[in-house]
Amino acid sequence: MSADTARPVAAAETLAFIALGSNLGDSPRLLCEVADRLAALSTRPLLRSSLWRTAPVDCPPGSADFLNAVVGLCALPGETPASLLTKLRTLEREFGRRPKRVLNEARPLDLDLIAFGAAVATSAGLTLPHPRAAGRRFVLAPLAEIAPDLILPGQRESVRALLASLSPTDCVCVGVRV
Repeated sequence: MSADTARPVAAAETLAFIALGSNLGDSPRLLCEVADRLAALSTRPLLRSSLWRTAPVDCPPGSADFLNAVVGLCALPGETPASLLTKLRTLEREFGRRPKRVLNEARPLDLDLIAFGAAVATSAGLTLPHPRAAGRRFVLAPLAEIAPDLILPGQRESVRALLASLSPTDCVCVGVRV
């Protein structure tokens, strides 16, 4: 959502944040296309971060850099964290993601549900907020672009403060919005 179309989110609306990542194929094109597809899952225009180039974290040796971004959407009426996660997994498959053979292997698309309103959940398939989001620059840097004052459930500090507390790493804004 650009500044000229921004308006406050109504209390009845649920704002969800999704981290996008890719390090296989035409990542810039792919991430922009998936962001456009995610717009159909929102009652309002998406909040869209820039693309960020980041070094792979906990990936096999020789893994290519990732492009990362974050989008914020207003969930459709009746949407739940589980139903949104199912839609995200479907999109990953449609964009070429295959079942993992190696932990954190290269992939054309990785979609992580970072937060779904104030929801807190812990199950085999879903943990909210995302358990590692508060410590990952490649999530917090793009998230800070679109929601710097957001306080993730279970945290005491804003996204901006969490980002400032992290050690510097190779995480560079590419400057293109998804």
